[in-house]
Amino acid sequence: MHRHRNTATVLSVLSMGLGQLYNRQFLKGILLLLVEAAGLLYFLPRLGEAIWGVVTLGDKPLHMEKIGGKMVPVADHSIQLLINGLIVLLIFAIFIWIYISNVRDAYRTGKHRDEGGAPASFKDTMHFTLDKRFPQLLLTLPGISILFLTIMPIIMAILLAFTNYSAPNHIPPAKLVDWVGFQTFNDLLSLKTWSHTFYGVFTWTVIWAIIATVTTYFGGLLVALLIDQKDIKFKGLWRTLFIVPYAIPQLISLLIMRNLFNGQFGPINQYLGYFGLGGLPWLTDPFWAKVTVILVNMWVGIPVSMVLILGVLTAIPKDLYEAADVDGATPFQKLRIITLPFVLFATAPVLIMQFAGNINNFNVIFLLTNGDPVKGDYQYAGATDLLVTWLYKLTLTQSKFNMASAIGIIIFLVVASLSIWSYRRSKSYKEEDMIQ
Repeated sequence: MHRHRNTATVLSVLSMGLGQLYNRQFLKGILLLLVEAAGLLYFLPRLGEAIWGVVTLGDKPLHMEKIGGKMVPVADHSIQLLINGLIVLLIFAIFIWIYISNVRDAYRTGKHRDEGGAPASFKDTMHFTLDKRFPQLLLTLPGISILFLTIMPIIMAILLAFTNYSAPNHIPPAKLVDWVGFQTFNDLLSLKTWSHTFYGVFTWTVIWAIIATVTTYFGGLLVALLIDQKDIKFKGLWRTLFIVPYAIPQLISLLIMRNLFNGQFGPINQYLGYFGLGGLPWLTDPFWAKVTVILVNMWVGIPVSMVLILGVLTAIPKDLYEAADVDGATPFQKLRIITLPFVLFATAPVLIMQFAGNINNFNVIFLLTNGDPVKGDYQYAGATDLLVTWLYKLTLTQSKFNMASAIGIIIFLVVASLSIWSYRRSKSYKEEDMIQ
């Protein structure tokens, strides 16, 4: 009873296309045989070397060898071996997926034959693919691009955290890179020279993310409520004025702000001096530098929240406010019972996104303070550095790639965990009624 499906499945396991040939799908079978032949030609000389490169990261440090009568430097480049190995293994994973799909296709066709049906012709298969599977077919190329341009670099960054890839002792090709397991994480969290910096920067990152999110969100809410009042005239003008800081590229506005807050030559301290107030060390004192980045972030971030909340306010049914007026509700009661629940329901996902974005808010910190002022007891970090800017310094200026990768993994775990947890607890996720 199951003769066709069993035979087709066994043959397709032995070789791609054999099951299709058995099912009398000759053109499809020939194409799959060609795919397997191409795969064998590609993988036979490469797969073993790729696995060896990923597992060992090379075994020949830089040395001189005599090649063609000349002494030339020869070495295994650990990072190139890792990258090349990952590429080959990802292509092999795609090949395995095609192989499994080939087996499933042969089984389904054989089952159809056992039930008395005729195998689909190549023309029928193409028609079905272009009709029913067209979205998947169209997404194939972007999917492959994401696999190699997004997923592979992420895998690469994760793997580097488990190596000793860092200056000055393990930078190829002069030196080999080795797998060290969780040693990098252990050093980051327990070794005093690193752990003191990590916990200090991590604490400031959390404080910064909370303050930056709260100030920009509720600042935008306040501005939106003021503009939305009936007695306010020229509302379009006010909206335009408040959106200007966001419309200007951050690179320009933040560099201008950096000059404005300059302790010696900045206009802000000069204006304070005119009133006899004296200047403040806006960017050179650790406390005032943190205050400065929070204030500047409010300038940049409040317009975004304002525009978002203005859109929500226009969607709130006016009859709710009319009913509240009839019941004698005060403006504060209407704000608490009607406005805030609607606004928070609609903007909760965006609020969570803003919090996650502020944890990784590279632009404000890097362009305004560059993470400074310097702290002598910190390892390559300043008083205003976030984890993401510290990661940047470790990578681009100190070549501590393994430590930077470990920090990147921790950032991802923190952001993903907090975002998922807070979003699942929000009413937007639960789809509850906004008015309880």
